Amino acid sequence: MRVLLVEDEDRIASFITKGLRAEGHAVDTAKTVAEAHALIGNQQYDVVLLDLRLPDGHGVSVLRAIRARDPESPVIVLSALGSTDDKVSLLDEGADDYLVKPFEFAELSARIRAATRHGQRSARVLEVGDLRLDTKTRVATRGGVSIELPSREFALLEYLMRHAGQVLTRQQIIDAVWGFGFESASNVVDVYVGYLRRKLDRPGEASVIETVRGAGYRVRA
Repeated sequence: MRVLLVEDEDRIASFITKGLRAEGHAVDTAKTVAEAHALIGNQQYDVVLLDLRLPDGHGVSVLRAIRARDPESPVIVLSALGSTDDKVSLLDEGADDYLVKPFEFAELSARIRAATRHGQRSARVLEVGDLRLDTKTRVATRGGVSIELPSREFALLEYLMRHAGQVLTRQQIIDAVWGFGFESASNVVDVYVGYLRRKLDRPGEASVIETVRGAGYRVRA
């Protein structure tokens, strides 16, 4: 899952980012309203975590921009402002949830799961042919046989399956699974696709993950 975190406090941003990445999510971060607007203008996110008090303005402008672009994208407001009026105001603006600082990461993680439970883009169970991925229990199976996947392989397969039939470039995959600004050897995607193929493919059959020469990869729909 791809997450946008809009938070200007480095300590809090680091705490949340480390927790989400440990769960296998790709995380992009913005410290200002301007940075957030730039990111949401160029990328679709599965969930947005939004602080309200930002150095160059109020987070509500980001919320409005997200809602104008995508009425369904889950937005969870993170704020030290915890009055009922504050919560009602933001929910009326289109926020899906409101979490008052300070909070435990376990609660944030649960709120994210709840917010992304609905809608095809964030469907809990993905199925392509006899390949099945349960994003809540983090169990992958093919033909009913369970396949153990470390977090990064799971995130890669989830991204490919959510876009089944669509050709995804290596850069798109890096941005979605490893995050913007990730510095890596150019073959990191190829290496991880190789890991998945060794676990998913069957002898004598075409690979579940197709290489589209000169373009990238796709899961066969």
